[in-house]
Amino acid sequence: MKHKLFLLGFLLCSTIAVTAAELKVDQIIEKANLASFYAGENGRSDARMIIVDAKGNKQLRQFVIYRQDVVEDGKDNGDQNFLVVFSRPADVRGTVFLVHKKAGSDDDRWLYLPALDLEKRISASDNRTSFVGANFFYEDVSGRHPAADEHQLVSETDQYYVIKSTPKAPAEVEFVSYELNIDKQTFLPMKIAYSNQAGEVYRQVEVVEVAIVQGHPTVMKSKVSDLRSNGYTLLEFRRPSYDVEMADGMFTTRSLRNPPK
Repeated sequence: MKHKLFLLGFLLCSTIAVTAAELKVDQIIEKANLASFYAGENGRSDARMIIVDAKGNKQLRQFVIYRQDVVEDGKDNGDQNFLVVFSRPADVRGTVFLVHKKAGSDDDRWLYLPALDLEKRISASDNRTSFVGANFFYEDVSGRHPAADEHQLVSETDQYYVIKSTPKAPAEVEFVSYELNIDKQTFLPMKIAYSNQAGEVYRQVEVVEVAIVQGHPTVMKSKVSDLRSNGYTLLEFRRPSYDVEMADGMFTTRSLRNPPK
């Protein structure tokens, strides 16, 4: 009888410990998602991408990015809208990328290509493909849904939570897992390393510079590296601001051909 009670107590304590650990991981991931994509009620920033190939050749992409949280009946359910309007160089000027991010389902994404006068719907299967020739993916712009992956806290340092994330639908993505280093003070993911089936890190996202903007820790520079080709893309944000006035209707598909000035 004592052995049975001991076993029952051990199993109960183990279950409680696992549940607490999972809850802690979920809280960390939620805070990281909020810090990365939900600062303020909306946001605007000028941005510049420098795409560098293995030979050192460089391409420039300059754009403005707008973000607006969706509030319905006075509630913010996690849905967001993003609008990216390109201004340089000449061959991408007027290109517009629109995202309707949905917390509970697949995002809606559109790309307008002025040279072809073409509105293109970006399917979910294209989310992890190159964004306008950069090492950033379409999914990187508005973020990957935390619920798409299983998360495990693998270690901690004085500065970081180290979390391993594994996709729930592995056939839909090109990675087997990724590891995040999340800053304990700001909850910004400072490094994300993606691994393939061989266990090799083939893609890496790093935060290079952070600043406090209107009280919000804000990524000012980041770098995405393709470790297979040795190419990388630097992304720099300029004059970011939060809680700014935005025109009604600017996040509809009408803005693909007529973006805000």
